[in-house]
Amino acid sequence: MTPLPWMQAPEAMAVFKALMAGGKEARFIGGCVRDAILKTEVRDIDIATPEPPDRVLELLAAAGIRAIPTGFDHGTITAVIGDKHFEVTSLRVDVESHGRHATVAFTDDWEADARRRDFTINTLSCTPDGDIYDPLEALDDLGKRWVRFVGEPRDRINEDVLRLLRYFRFYATYANPPPNVHALAACRALAPRLKELSGERIHSEMFRILLAPNPADTLLLMKGERVLDYILPEAINFGRLRMISWLESTALNVASIAPDPLRRLAAMLSDDAGIHASVAGRLRLSNMEAHRLANMLGGDIEATPDTGPQQRRRDLQQLGRDDYRDLVLLAWAEESNQDPRRPPIRKQAWQALIGEIDAWTPHIFPIKGRDALDMGMEHGPQVGAALATVEDWWRDGDFQAGRDQCLERLQSVIKSGR
Repeated sequence: MTPLPWMQAPEAMAVFKALMAGGKEARFIGGCVRDAILKTEVRDIDIATPEPPDRVLELLAAAGIRAIPTGFDHGTITAVIGDKHFEVTSLRVDVESHGRHATVAFTDDWEADARRRDFTINTLSCTPDGDIYDPLEALDDLGKRWVRFVGEPRDRINEDVLRLLRYFRFYATYANPPPNVHALAACRALAPRLKELSGERIHSEMFRILLAPNPADTLLLMKGERVLDYILPEAINFGRLRMISWLESTALNVASIAPDPLRRLAAMLSDDAGIHASVAGRLRLSNMEAHRLANMLGGDIEATPDTGPQQRRRDLQQLGRDDYRDLVLLAWAEESNQDPRRPPIRKQAWQALIGEIDAWTPHIFPIKGRDALDMGMEHGPQVGAALATVEDWWRDGDFQAGRDQCLERLQSVIKSGR
């Protein structure tokens, strides 16, 4: 392979020089090699070495390179030069498997290290000069766009159940159909073990699957293999998911819209009341994610081109641009799923609505709690209630009332006790 710029960047070469000072070879390994061969973006750069982790620390220190023992017991050291991070892993074999982190022994056998990995396409390694090492025929799998477990699929999954979800993630990202029948059989048989995984780990893998170019196909496959039954049984609307993925990645060329895993998650869920809370808890969504999912699934706001302009402005003011845009895209996806043969003028109306959202500037409510206190109200919840009443009136008037009018209205609310 012709060396790529990142392979021979000064920072990478400094790490290689340090690691090879003891006379042993080091290589780029795993995903960065796979993605370089596929000519896709390389994000994380991993390097493997036969040196054990304590020796890696010594070699990096001798070269003046900052080293962080991020996973020392499992042979992983992070080398840091400026803003560049390189994950350096000692070659290893599994002695005993017990979930995410096995008991390992370090080795100088590159093929033995490859045979402990999950998928063949992750076993490739190469030198900074571009010499590729392929002990398990991964290049052939890459060429055919196959995702194949290393060895027996059930063994690999039993070593770490997360690999079951990783199979579908890699299939969604790298593979052409059909899927490997032996892999599917193992995933189907071992799917009940997904209950052993934490919500955080499921969240991470599911969101990566949702960011694939066409996630609906893979998630439908997972549904058919009974995998989703154990982690996301609420997933039923794959047509809406397919359409929102198309809108985000193909139909619209708008700076404010990009593939969004949470919005895609909402698209494939049923609209039953309260479902967002169940899913948010099971997937351990952050408070911000849970709030946003609730806005997408739990409200009754109509966000379509048919909504009247004043009501649209009111809803935009209440929700904000981002949350309202979510509702518009979900509604557009649902309409397209139900009736994909709408005339071009309808698409233009949706696009105009997106443009209106992007151009929206929120109005600033012209009075504050201090104004109510200055009118003689005492501190307490009644201040917020009075302001909320005036703000509703201000929104109903399409934000036309100025500060003096809002103060008059506040005075009236206080006097009436409402």
